[in-house]
Amino acid sequence: MARAWLLAFVAGLACDPPFAAMLLVGPGAPIARIADAARLAHDGDTVEILPGEYRGDVAVWTQKRLTIRGIGSGPTLIADNQSAEGKAIWVFREGDFLVENIAFSGARVPDLNGAGIRFERGRMRVVRCRFTDNENGILTSNDGDSELVIEDSEFSAAPTDRGPLKHLLYVGRIARFALSGSRFHHGYQGHLVKSRAKENVVRYNLLYDGAGGSAAYELEFPNGGLAYVIGNVIGQSRETSNPVVIAYGAEGAAWPDSALYLSHNTLISERMIGAWFLRIWSENLPATLSVIAVNNLTVGLGVFSIGAPGEFAGNFPTLSFALSDPATLDFTLGSNSLILGTGVEPPIVRGRSLAPDAEFHLPVGTRPLARPKTWTPGAFQTTDPQR
Repeated sequence: MARAWLLAFVAGLACDPPFAAMLLVGPGAPIARIADAARLAHDGDTVEILPGEYRGDVAVWTQKRLTIRGIGSGPTLIADNQSAEGKAIWVFREGDFLVENIAFSGARVPDLNGAGIRFERGRMRVVRCRFTDNENGILTSNDGDSELVIEDSEFSAAPTDRGPLKHLLYVGRIARFALSGSRFHHGYQGHLVKSRAKENVVRYNLLYDGAGGSAAYELEFPNGGLAYVIGNVIGQSRETSNPVVIAYGAEGAAWPDSALYLSHNTLISERMIGAWFLRIWSENLPATLSVIAVNNLTVGLGVFSIGAPGEFAGNFPTLSFALSDPATLDFTLGSNSLILGTGVEPPIVRGRSLAPDAEFHLPVGTRPLARPKTWTPGAFQTTDPQR
């Protein structure tokens, strides 16, 4: 079901009406400023932006269908103390949008929740974008019909000034959220990824705070919902302010259906006094709560299944020496590891297999995964280096 809606989502974004125009933006181009392109573009147009820095060039996009794409190495949008509507560098009002190969940096607003992108209603796909030093990388509304897909993107460097928690990605109570092939690192007190969506598909990402990062939760679903978390590396740093790596249901249910499916994730803690790799607030969630966790690899001191409801199989605890080279972000197992092949067959739930069919690949993106003869716990079935 989740795969079907994602394919339909991408196909819908590709259907442009006839007579769509291409608008070129940048130094020496017919349109010099992005804000001017936002006023001139019509439904179905494509806006292409030349490489370079665009300072204070904030915009509100009101079209119903639009593609915005960076050319070559891509443009870098620097807020420079400016914001659209006091919200973000770019605000998307309502429609179907594709944003590709653009960097967003330095979003600050008086309410202290400035975003690189504020997505209000509709469907949005973000591909190969970079979000750095924003109060929120992307912040959505709570529109219950909206959908957000993020692919092959990077979110990093949460601001370290005082004020409300800064989340690298904050998804509100929307219908569906999908995240794949993306890297998150160097949070500060807030979370790397926080989603209140009804349905979540988080696959093949590197959510690893890294040295110098001090995020709280690495992945949080505060209102429960349906969540597939497959094939990710999710890790907290030594400086984290919270022992929990994955949090589910802390603020109570917002949706009638709550189910968490964790498969083939590598969960890492660098804390000396141990981590809570998975914490589920089952007392806040419906009695019909379903939890399945298979073939996850926990790395570092801490607990995983203790105190958590549900079905657990094929999960394996180890320490960092089992990984090839975490310092260079190579989280594969060594070729002689005794952990290889110790997993179980991932089940099919709700018509969807929990078996991975890809792996995260640096710097961002994924590489396809052929089905192995036997399954290995963790995010990587291969022992090939990540670089």
